[in-house]
Amino acid sequence: MTNEEMLQIAMEQSAEDIGCRAEDFLADRNIVVPFALGTNAKRFYKLPIGCAFVSYGNNIVASATAEITDIVKAYIDKYEFYHCFETPNIHWLNKHLAPAGQAACFMAEYYLPDLNRLTESSCAYELRLLGKEDFAELYQPEWSNALCKDRKHLDMLAIGAYDDGKLAGLAGCSADAEEMWQIGVDVLPEYRRKGIAAAVTSRLTLEILERNKVPFYCTAWSNIRSARNAIKSGFKPAWVEMTVKPVEVVDEMNEK
Repeated sequence: MTNEEMLQIAMEQSAEDIGCRAEDFLADRNIVVPFALGTNAKRFYKLPIGCAFVSYGNNIVASATAEITDIVKAYIDKYEFYHCFETPNIHWLNKHLAPAGQAACFMAEYYLPDLNRLTESSCAYELRLLGKEDFAELYQPEWSNALCKDRKHLDMLAIGAYDDGKLAGLAGCSADAEEMWQIGVDVLPEYRRKGIAAAVTSRLTLEILERNKVPFYCTAWSNIRSARNAIKSGFKPAWVEMTVKPVEVVDEMNEK
């Protein structure tokens, strides 16, 4: 599998996620389509969704419900496409979405491996390949990025770093799409800055590729530690997303 093939698979998956065409992400203009969550969309997407903004660095493809389509069109026409993912411009969007009961919600940056840079990093600890049969006792808060308690059936593989039998760091992957497995990683606080995150992430990336799946990695813009790990582990930025949801859904998240 090449870098170009992985990027094409990612764009095809994003098209399935929001109801557009993969080639729309390569256009030299912004595109708005009716929102449609595909049958084979990534499994972490949950309705209701008012709009999804996706950019692979060329334009914005926005997928919107009928009631806010005109607002979305006005927004992406008003600003340079990459500024649509930034404040204060998002405040403009929220102000105009408010009468429809919608607001900006999730925002994230996604990474794909760069096969020209990907190598297995090392650390001072023993690395072990773990399968589903090894996960039962690991659904604990300290491993909540590597494994998902609510979607155990999607967790496929993990790489653990062990210090004399003690699990110090864990990278796990979930089958969030048919051809794409997402990587999450956790390292115990006392073991950070020892190269564990990059060691388990890069090793897991290679294991996923051996199974002919596309590894991908997600961070918030502000999570510098995670972004550094992605880059150190052989990943590079590939696309960004922002999702609009009903205000009550956003408010419920803030009440937790």
